[in-house]
Order: sequence, then structure tokens, then C-alpha cells
Amino acid sequence: MNIKYKIAVYYTLSAAVLLIAFAVLAYYFSSESRRAEYQDRLEYRARSIGSVIIENDHVQINLLRKLDKTTFQDLYRETILVYNERYDLLYTNMRDTAVRTPKHLLDYIKEHKYYIHNDSNGETAGIYYTEDNVSVLVIVSSFDKYGFQNLQNLSRILVIELLVAVVLLVGVGYFFAKKMVQPIDSLVQQVDSINANNLQDVKVDVKGKDEIAQLGANFNTMLQRLSHSFDLQKSFVSNASHELRTPLAAIISQLQVALAKDRTGAEYAVVLHSVLEDAQSLSDLSNGLLQLAQSELNRQEFVFTPVRVDELLWETSEQVREKRKPNGKVEIQFLREPELETYLTSNGNETLLKVLFLNLLDNACKFSADQSAWVTIDFNDKYIIVHVKDQGMGIPADEQGRVFEPFFRGSNGQTVRGHGLGLSICKKIVELHEGRLSLFSIPGEGSTFTVQLLHV
Repeated sequence: MNIKYKIAVYYTLSAAVLLIAFAVLAYYFSSESRRAEYQDRLEYRARSIGSVIIENDHVQINLLRKLDKTTFQDLYRETILVYNERYDLLYTNMRDTAVRTPKHLLDYIKEHKYYIHNDSNGETAGIYYTEDNVSVLVIVSSFDKYGFQNLQNLSRILVIELLVAVVLLVGVGYFFAKKMVQPIDSLVQQVDSINANNLQDVKVDVKGKDEIAQLGANFNTMLQRLSHSFDLQKSFVSNASHELRTPLAAIISQLQVALAKDRTGAEYAVVLHSVLEDAQSLSDLSNGLLQLAQSELNRQEFVFTPVRVDELLWETSEQVREKRKPNGKVEIQFLREPELETYLTSNGNETLLKVLFLNLLDNACKFSADQSAWVTIDFNDKYIIVHVKDQGMGIPADEQGRVFEPFFRGSNGQTVRGHGLGLSICKKIVELHEGRLSLFSIPGEGSTFTVQLLHV
């Protein structure tokens, strides 16, 4: 069932239930009011009869008969019974009818001075009236014909009103439900027209400040993120294909040239050495792509344990020195001595952190004129702070915001061998560890990358 139909049905049902409840309450209170009013009227009639027939310590039944013949009886199907204290019937307005009043009822009226009763035949009121040392029991019964007719008319009116109200509620509920769901329908139609081909150029049109408008605004934000992700994916695939194609094409062309004719052993050695460099470049690219793919995983995919960052830096610095023999150099120093070991311990994945510092240290050596990297270790109440500085040419200010994008290489670093994956991998690893990676670079004076990792 569509949402607008559900809203219309729920609205109609809830409103109809409320209207029925109000109608039932109105009928109930009207019925109770009629009953109470008519019982008071019967009681008043009984007391009036008692006050009329007692005069000068005597019961004046003749006066009651005269009144009965004129206008006294104005109630529908009224019966009047008058008894003395010995339960002798003094008067009744019923002709040719045997009157039998249970003794226990007369006892009850005499004892409690008051009696009231109602059933399907009507209401009955009885009183024990005393005046001038004379007491009588007066019982008056009647059927409230006009009161019940009014109740029937009221019930008929209420039923008709309920039926009309339900019909109107269905129409009004559907109208308002359609109005309420119209923005959602518009949003659905706009979203249905979005696909991968027009994702960059489309945006849903939202108006107002309600929840639906907020949903549309959030959807537009999501579209922007998806568009950015698709752009990055396309760029990644294009760049990865290009980077993979280049060393493979070089290897193939060199082997084809070498096989074109017989060559000396020295010539084959030169070709093999060149092919080896291209194969190493291809291996580095493959490893970088694998590391980048691994860094894209969620935090829950990795095992995190306490890791001493300073010890990890010493270990990775040795690997960088070994890789860049004989000129590679990494200098590590503490800005201050930690009082507690926990200041240098981070809860992280040791393998990923090793990849992080290997990339940063290797980049610093690669871009420094003397192939050296300077590392300083500091800390505060929350973070372990590692600065990695090179003595290179620096990064232009307009390019510093893109250095963490996959395959991006600065304009002044094109002559240095690489694929532009290292810094993007470092950024992902730091984000997985809920840390920060920032850059400070002055063209011509070198660059400093700062890593902040939470310590335990």
C-alpha cells in the first residue's frame, strides 16, 4: 500500500474512532441526564401528592380524585399509589386493575423514606411522606416517552453525522495525504532519473525546511560524495592502467630489440639491467596498489595492539638506509624525553604503521638532494607527534592540497621516479588510526609531514 493511502486510512480510522467515542459519550451523558431529570420529576410528583392529600391531620383523598379528573395527571402512562402506614391502599388512579405492591417494597420505602427504580417499562419513585403527624406512602410510576424519543432522535442524528463525517474524512484524509506525499513523489521521480552517466550534473530540487527537504539536501550531499568517489575511481583506473602499461611496454620493447639480432654479453647485460629496473618499478606499483586497496578497508578489518612508535621508527629507518645504500641517511631525535612509556605507545596495526613510516621516510630521502630524512618525535596529552622533514625542492602552494590524491605528482617532482601512491596510502592509514596527517612546505626549502597518532 502506498504511503499516501496509509496516511489517509490511519487518519480516517483515528478520527473516526475519536468521533465514535465522542458520540458514545454524548449519548451516554444525555441518557444519564434524562434518567436523573425524570427521576427527580417523579420524586417531586410524589412529594407534591403527599403534601396535597394531607390536611388537618387527615388524608384528603377526595381532593386527589378531583385533581386526577382535571389536569393533575400529565405524565405518560402514569400510575399513582397511596398507602397509609398500615399498608392499606388509600388511592390509585388505575381503574379495573388489581393492584399488588410487594410488602417488602413498602417496608423498604417506609424504612429508607425514599425509593427509585427504572426498567424497560419506565421509572418508579416512592417516598414516605409525613406531615401533621400523618404519614403516607406514595408510589408514582411513569414512562418517559418524550425523553426516550429525544434519545432516539439524538442517536439517529449521531449515526448520520458519523457516516457523513467518515465520508468527509476519507476525502479530506486522501487530499492531505496526497499533499504531504507530493514532495516525496517528486523526490522519487527525480531520483529515478539519476544514473551513473548523469551523476555529476544532476541534483534533486528541494524546497522548504521540513524533514523531506532535509532528506533531499542530504541526498544531494550524498550525490556529491558519490560523484567525487566515481571521479576518483575513474581517475584511479585510468592512472593505474597508464602506470601499469608504461613499464610493461618498456619491458616488451626492450626484449623485442634484444631479440632482433645477436648481441654481445655486455649488451645483453645492459638490456637485462634496464628490464630489471622496469620490473622493480612494476613491482613497486603493484605493492603500492595492494597497500592502497588494503588501506581502504574498514577499521574493523584489522587487529589493533599497543605499538611503540619510536621503536617502529628505528626499525623502518634501518630498512630505508638499507634500501638507499650508500647515501641514504635517516636522523631521529626526541624533542623531549617522555616521563611515561605510554606517551610513545599507540594502539594500532603494526603492519600498517610500518607502511606509513616507510613511505614517509623513503619519500623524504628520495626528494632530498643528499638523500637524507630528519625525524623528530614529540608528544602532548593526547597525541604522539612525528615530524618527517626533507631537504628537497618543496611543493608549490597550489599543489599542496592534492598531494594526498592517488597518482598525483607535483610538477617539480616529475623527474623523480615514483607513482604518486605513497602519500595517499599514508593518509588512509592515518585516518584508519583516527589520527592526523598534515603538510608544511616552502618551495625551495623542503617539506615537513606531521603525523599525529593517539597514544594510550
